[in-house]
Amino acid sequence: MTAPHQAPSRTSSHAAAHTASEAASSTPLGRTLEQSEAAADAVQQSADELLVINAVLKQEIPDEVQTGELAQALQKTDDLEVKIQDAAQELTQVNEALAQEIAERGELEAKLAAAKAALAKAGSAA
Repeated sequence: MTAPHQAPSRTSSHAAAHTASEAASSTPLGRTLEQSEAAADAVQQSADELLVINAVLKQEIPDEVQTGELAQALQKTDDLEVKIQDAAQELTQVNEALAQEIAERGELEAKLAAAKAALAKAGSAA
């Protein structure tokens, strides 16, 4: 019997990414990021639920009964749990990268607007 997998903890970078997505939620990219974060949360919740189910099944089903098709089914749920955990982690990393790109884009757009305003002011002063 294998030990249950640990659910990844939320990092401060996830919180920063979530904050960046909240700031950008008025943009199409920001709204897409919010949807992606919700999907990541749902995937993580599913992985956590599967972890609990696997632990209960393995604890409640005697080892001597965990043979044949039942053993294969338990192993497949273990494998599926790992895949779901990996997908959740990958999705979280993608969301963090997207949030960073959105934040950088916002900063560049603000700098561009300031530069345009400065050019317009300089043009009108001449």
